[in-house]
Amino acid sequence: MSMAKRLTLASGLVALVAVFAAMSTAEEPKKASDKAPPEVRRARKTVKMLDDIYKTAVVLITDKYVHEEDDFPAGGAAVALFDAIKKKGWHEVRILDATGEPYDKANVARDNFDKQAIKALKGGKSYVDKVEKVDGKRVLRAATPIPVVMKKCVMCHPQYADAKKNEPIGILSYSIPIDDD
Repeated sequence: MSMAKRLTLASGLVALVAVFAAMSTAEEPKKASDKAPPEVRRARKTVKMLDDIYKTAVVLITDKYVHEEDDFPAGGAAVALFDAIKKKGWHEVRILDATGEPYDKANVARDNFDKQAIKALKGGKSYVDKVEKVDGKRVLRAATPIPVVMKKCVMCHPQYADAKKNEPIGILSYSIPIDDD
């Protein structure tokens, strides 16, 4: 490989690492001194991991495979992935609009947790969560912001062209089962 190709590859990797770091906006899970039970702390750590994985995947798909407006969008791939994971019974994660003008009508907050999470994240928080009971089982509801991190994002989402840096235009809303083992 020529020196020019190596430099181009290296600079591309550095740029991707910077984008991944910007996408990873969830705060560290609570410290061991947190009064939450260990299973809740584990669920918080799981959210952090999943958030990093999902946001990294969307950035990679956008960077490598979305070149024209007609290409399959990374957000569409994420929704398909989220549906497959939910069907297998692992957890639920939804992409929700935080602007008041959803890209898709299915991407709106359905309950009080999501509505409050959007307010908190738009207010500057980088992570919110709450333990709830769903069908008699405890789940960690958590949310992280989705900012516009690449110029390519506005190719499919021109309505976000004027979004301020780090402003959440959406959120990822998680429902993670809490293992009591």
